[in-house]
Amino acid sequence: MLKGVLILFSLSCAVAYAADNIPTDASIKQLLEVGQAHKLVDTIMAQVDGYMKTAIQQATQGQQISPQIQKDIDKRISEMMSAFKEILDWNKLEPMYVRIYQKSFTQGEVDGMIAFYKTPAGQAVINKMPVVMQNTMNEVQQMMAPAMQRIQRMQQDVVAEIQAEKGKKG
Repeated sequence: MLKGVLILFSLSCAVAYAADNIPTDASIKQLLEVGQAHKLVDTIMAQVDGYMKTAIQQATQGQQISPQIQKDIDKRISEMMSAFKEILDWNKLEPMYVRIYQKSFTQGEVDGMIAFYKTPAGQAVINKMPVVMQNTMNEVQQMMAPAMQRIQRMQQDVVAEIQAEKGKKG
């Protein structure tokens, strides 16, 4: 009887330890799959592309652009997107995620997240998070617009001061 109790105690300790140790690569990869991390990276790429195009439109401020300049702008955007795609390649990101998750979570926590993401509520979080992120970015941009305008005015003031100083010396 005592031997049976000791075996059960040893097994329960082993299970508790397993839940609190470093998560396995396989469990993290399962979490990333269930959490649709790859899809999130694709969404981020689409948002980056949209932000770059919007930034170009804002920079040109509705000015008429020649076809040659537009071609050059399109080429540069394409080159930047290629660079981002190279950096955010899933084959490079997945090992990074595995390392980070292993440093950040226990096996029990990873198992809990996998279980959560398999529920309807977890799937709702996954499916709605890109919209939450987009709405957050839009509101942050609106909040920052006045500050950005002040920064631009300050830059213009500095440029004007430098040119005025050159005019005095020249």
